[in-house]
Amino acid sequence: MILQGNQRGGARDLAVHLLKAENDHVEIHELRGFVSDDLAGALGEIHAVSRATKARQFMFSLSLNPPSEENVSTKDFEEAINRIESKLGLSGQPRAVVFHTKNGRRHCHAVFSRIDAQKMKAIPLPYTRYKLREISRDLYIENGWKMPRGFINSQNRDPNNFTLAQWQQAKRAGKDPRGIKATLQDCWAISDTQGAFQQALLMRGFTLARGDRRGFVVLDQQLEIYNVAKWVGIKAKDARAKLKDEEKLPSVQDARTSIATNMTSHLGTLKQAQTAKLDARSSLLKQQKNDLTSQHKEERRILDEKQATQHMQEIKQRQARFNTGLRGIWDHITGKYNRIKKQNEMETYLAHQRDRNEKDALIF
Repeated sequence: MILQGNQRGGARDLAVHLLKAENDHVEIHELRGFVSDDLAGALGEIHAVSRATKARQFMFSLSLNPPSEENVSTKDFEEAINRIESKLGLSGQPRAVVFHTKNGRRHCHAVFSRIDAQKMKAIPLPYTRYKLREISRDLYIENGWKMPRGFINSQNRDPNNFTLAQWQQAKRAGKDPRGIKATLQDCWAISDTQGAFQQALLMRGFTLARGDRRGFVVLDQQLEIYNVAKWVGIKAKDARAKLKDEEKLPSVQDARTSIATNMTSHLGTLKQAQTAKLDARSSLLKQQKNDLTSQHKEERRILDEKQATQHMQEIKQRQARFNTGLRGIWDHITGKYNRIKKQNEMETYLAHQRDRNEKDALIF
């Protein structure tokens, strides 16, 4: 799970960002330690308390991004957040937890207050980056997820960390000299004139040119240069005997320019065709995604309503267990009241677990 966190201010801007409609689904999962029951109000409370201090970065904003191929439960997110707040020294601080789902991927944001309400000072957060990195590595190992290469070796973070010389060497090593030689020999064998040789080469992706010195060369699409006499396996004078019109051939530089221009034009045509194809496909996928998103939102709404109704019914049932009047006083004396209270608390906890599992099952 990739963890990114930073100290910041701007409570209102952060609330707007976390509630952006660009996400397919936004769920305010938890508001702990606040009077307000909405995200903007909760973050506003953090800001209000911070005004009694000198702290400008009065919040710690954290994002938790699991591997794209993994379905991480709400419980696992909660455990990770609890682990992080303990490691950073933010245990018990007011916090807000928001889940986002976008393009089928679910990730989480947690916002903590840095203000210690008793000391009225901001809690220092040294070495946050390294602590988050350590927890992140542990989460990958403990859950058996495929760890990013950058976590294994810092030099592996950049997939382009090879040199140009290494790239050229690899490209050249991938060519088969025997195939090139056979192709040039075939073109030479089936051609009895310079024009025929040029045409045969063009059909196979090569361009005939005059060398910078006396002689004839062939260029491929990667602009590699091959001496005709050497690669065909003939003497230079035999090459000149067939290739008589040297002045009609382009120079190496002109041939390179021509190949590059033709390649650019061809790639442009292919790109236009591919773009048109992708646009059509993208439009279809976008419509399908919008349909699925609407369907998911409706399913979540139905589940929320069902759970809310069930929650109210269960509250009434638990409340009905308590006697009133003299019988209620007698229950307090005999201890029956406390037994019922503990039973109700346990059932409330189990109901919360049930609702959370139902929501996870719907999401995944």
